[in-house]
Amino acid sequence: MRILLVDDEELSRNSIYDFLKVQLSLDVHEFDNVTSALTAYSEKPFDIIISDLKMPGIDGLEFLDRIKQMDSGKITDFILITGYGNIDSAIKALRSGAFDYLQKPLNIDELNEVIKRSMDHLSLLHENREFRTNLNRIVRTEKIKYKEKCQEIHNTYVELAGYGEIGIFSPHMNKIREQCEILYKDRNVPVLIDGETGTGKEIVARMVHTGNTVNKTPFIPLNCSAIPHSLFESELFGYDAGAFTDSKKTGNIGKFELANEGTLFLDEIGDLPPTLQAKLLRVIEEKEFFKLGGIKKVKVDVRIICATNKDLRKLVKEGKFRNDLYFRLNTANITLMPLSKRKDEILPLAEMFMNKFSRTKNKNFNSISPGAEEILKEYPWPGNIRELHNVVERIILLYDEENISEEHLGFLDDVISLSDLHTLFDPENIKLPEEKLDLKKLEREIVMKAMEKFDGNKSKAAEYLGLTRSALRSKF
Repeated sequence: MRILLVDDEELSRNSIYDFLKVQLSLDVHEFDNVTSALTAYSEKPFDIIISDLKMPGIDGLEFLDRIKQMDSGKITDFILITGYGNIDSAIKALRSGAFDYLQKPLNIDELNEVIKRSMDHLSLLHENREFRTNLNRIVRTEKIKYKEKCQEIHNTYVELAGYGEIGIFSPHMNKIREQCEILYKDRNVPVLIDGETGTGKEIVARMVHTGNTVNKTPFIPLNCSAIPHSLFESELFGYDAGAFTDSKKTGNIGKFELANEGTLFLDEIGDLPPTLQAKLLRVIEEKEFFKLGGIKKVKVDVRIICATNKDLRKLVKEGKFRNDLYFRLNTANITLMPLSKRKDEILPLAEMFMNKFSRTKNKNFNSISPGAEEILKEYPWPGNIRELHNVVERIILLYDEENISEEHLGFLDDVISLSDLHTLFDPENIKLPEEKLDLKKLEREIVMKAMEKFDGNKSKAAEYLGLTRSALRSKF
């Protein structure tokens, strides 16, 4: 603890010096004028300054003011002493920033008490300054961690929203990723995504919606094949109160309005009722529509992304799809190849799904055996990525080992590829296995493939198989 003592009265200064130096064993530096004291303080600041109030030249109050203007003065306690004390000078000294005010002749016990209180005060000041310094450092560190965490969340969001479920494991998918990032920049360009069922069309649509950013605007999907034609208009555009029997008294908001400022994803656009195709084209062009039963136009700013597993050109030629709507939707086109033509993606995708399900289901799988890899690569994957996803999930669910083996994939030998189903239903080309045929299992697999084909729509799957809904349910 360094103390600066300033007093022009030699006798008074010597007595205070002796008390602080001898009795309290403190490091004391004495001066008889403020000018010399200021020079010493500027060279190396002191913890405590004890100064006389009345001195020739620069007095104690001006000395105090100069010290408090320095940065180091904020952690220096200033104690004023005088033989001409009065209440006004005491108040002025304390308001100017003095720690305390003592009158001559000094009471040694009182001076000792003030020094002790000053030491405690300075200790708190230093602790507080150290805390603030550390706090600033901690805050800076936490800010960096926060930014890194935000980036990590951003990357995770982009992965989940766009890339994580399909993976960028081939030149084909890398090209599609680049296309998506380009298309993301212009919301006015409709995008048509075509490909077989299970190739990941919705996830590619989310990639267009997201780009390489965190897009907080809505992404509203609508499966055109899953909605009865009679309800499609109200589902797409919404309706006003009293628009039809049993309608809500408050009306209802349609998918177009929900997607405002975001993206409306129309899956299986080839199943859009012909009566609505003209209305959809008009909304795309004019960016406004009437709700069902409404008299007020609703204005929207919506990005349109469509997907189909059908040949829309063929539907146009057959008169089942409007030519002008097709060309408007096909302004930008993304075509997803089937997984059977992207064999370099099969193993990376299988590993990605394995790691995901092992983590979420708390299993130990961490590798795929060479034999299992061969089976995965050679299997035709008629259900594409969705089928691969389901196969891996099934294995992780039923078993708990370190690697996926050939035995785990044995059930694939009994699965009839959709590409071969036409021979099954051609009486002249039926090919039966040499060993026993499990007809119930075969029926169940066919039903499951039909359900996959129509994205879980039981009515369409039953119609496709020539069954009633109840008969379809009995096959599960």
